[in-house]
Amino acid sequence: MKEYKEPIHRMKKINITELALRDGHQCHIATRLRTEDMLPICPQLDDANFWSIEAWGGATFDACVRYLKEDPWERLKQLRKALPNSRIQMLLRGQNLLGYRHYSDDVVDMFVKKSADNGVDVFRVFDALNDLRNIEVSIKAVKKYKKHAEGTISYTTSPVHNIEYFVDLAKKIEELGSDSIAIKDMAGLLTPKVTKDLVSSLVKNTNLPIHMHCHSTSGLASINLITAVENGATMIDTCNSSFSEGASHPTTESIIVALDDLGYKTDINFSKMDEITSHLKEVRKKYWQFESKFTGQDPKVLINQVPGGMISNLSNQLKDQGALDKMDQVLLEIPEVRKDLGYPPLVTPTSQIVGTQAALNVITGERYKTITNEVKNYFLGEYGKAPGKWSEEVKRLSIGEKKTISCRPADNLKPELTNLKTKSADFAKSEEDILTYAMFPDIATIFLQERNAGTLVPEELMDPASSEATGNHYAPSEFNITLHGESYHIKLTGSGHAGETERPFYVSVDGISEEVLVETLDEILVNNTPQGESKGKDEATKNSSSKHQPSHEGCITTAMPGTIIEVKVKVGDSVDAGDSVVVIEAMKMENEIQAPKSGIVMAVHVAKGDNVSPNETLLEIQST
Repeated sequence: MKEYKEPIHRMKKINITELALRDGHQCHIATRLRTEDMLPICPQLDDANFWSIEAWGGATFDACVRYLKEDPWERLKQLRKALPNSRIQMLLRGQNLLGYRHYSDDVVDMFVKKSADNGVDVFRVFDALNDLRNIEVSIKAVKKYKKHAEGTISYTTSPVHNIEYFVDLAKKIEELGSDSIAIKDMAGLLTPKVTKDLVSSLVKNTNLPIHMHCHSTSGLASINLITAVENGATMIDTCNSSFSEGASHPTTESIIVALDDLGYKTDINFSKMDEITSHLKEVRKKYWQFESKFTGQDPKVLINQVPGGMISNLSNQLKDQGALDKMDQVLLEIPEVRKDLGYPPLVTPTSQIVGTQAALNVITGERYKTITNEVKNYFLGEYGKAPGKWSEEVKRLSIGEKKTISCRPADNLKPELTNLKTKSADFAKSEEDILTYAMFPDIATIFLQERNAGTLVPEELMDPASSEATGNHYAPSEFNITLHGESYHIKLTGSGHAGETERPFYVSVDGISEEVLVETLDEILVNNTPQGESKGKDEATKNSSSKHQPSHEGCITTAMPGTIIEVKVKVGDSVDAGDSVVVIEAMKMENEIQAPKSGIVMAVHVAKGDNVSPNETLLEIQST
């Protein structure tokens, strides 16, 4: 393996980090690229002479366990073996590691150690709030295990973020013992003038190499990379053309040519590029179902600030919620929520926190009617110090009169490793398994149990030729419609947009064509039964779990589809209005459902692990 300890001197040599195996596919296909599609091209990547290859961390860990049913540690081991001459780089969220909460210091140390043991050479460490208290332990651990620590500035714009702010951050990052400083422009907000001022100021005020990471969402990233190099940056991130541009990054091949033309050297073996590109472009076709129209260039990012790695995941999550049509509204709501929270940079986990809350505000039709647990924890200070002043009114709605902590959040966390080992003893076979459980307890428990049993099944990759749903197909025959605020009972033969119980149909009412919102009451099976045979929806779905419809004011429902994480009450329990009764995971965030009134729990219709939808009764309360 290459020696990575040598000092990196400022010179005409520009070091390039290739992002296709991590950030590239995270931006364009929602982090779905499987290890089996990475390994065949690793020999060519290994011979290309990149300074590093980013191949782990970020959202890849979550995606492996949640969707791909791959062991993320096994992926790292395989990549290490397949890239013997390359530095493998990962993205680490400081005290958050690869999860969505802070972990105790002993867990952080162990995670860094096992990552290093299994093949990571370069750790890009950042904190979503630029609260450097949250990266201290991670940086210390990286240095302890003799790897390259890259302290990171999460770049953003707001009334409280300026050049002086970022220079001060960089000085402190250097003091922490970092080997290099990354400028992480995750949303593509940098402009050439700001890039020049920022990079030149960092070069002037620090003694560390400057590493530029710019997403192409606004269309300015390529210009910014060249500007950064011309003003002293010696390390840049690019992405192979198979997964570049748009929400991703400037194209590796193009930037290499541009740098060569300007008199810089990269030492990249350009002859390897065509083979790498051809393989990955062909592979990408397999993942067509995860492509999104929202991952191209969009100058509106300069307003909504949604980062490249977030946009594809947000669109897929809204699609899962049946709310993709509300994407534009959500994008408009995101900067408003961000302002309410004191202008946090939009990068994991704050991007998910802000994005999910914005989605809830839009989907429920009322701002902060439903507030996620993560937003509540944010106001409690459990993620760190907000960059600016937050909305006191939103804080009050979130946590009432509870106080915000002022210490480093992890200072309030007791060592967790021993307890994690105990809880996962029945299915964890290694220290790596324990860490997987620590990141995502619920999904990891199922994942590890299924792995041990040999029953892991990854999400299906759909064949474009057979993308139409297979099995029974139904056409509506009887339904209720809402038209101009009036309800009508309609019975007809026809078809509309498949997918949801409530969905738009184009119908003719009294000879006039209208678009209506339909709640299907009865359907006709259009295959596998005699022509015209009617089959009620209840009968057709009799094998699915029974769904209880709200029938009185004591019925508790959810605003968003999700998965039950915890049922906090049982039949016969007394509850007060506002008490948390159910916890639901939606869009990777937890949402506490509260009792709308005081009373006695008369019925519980759901259990942990159930998938639930809006307008479905979760439990019933009767007033005392």
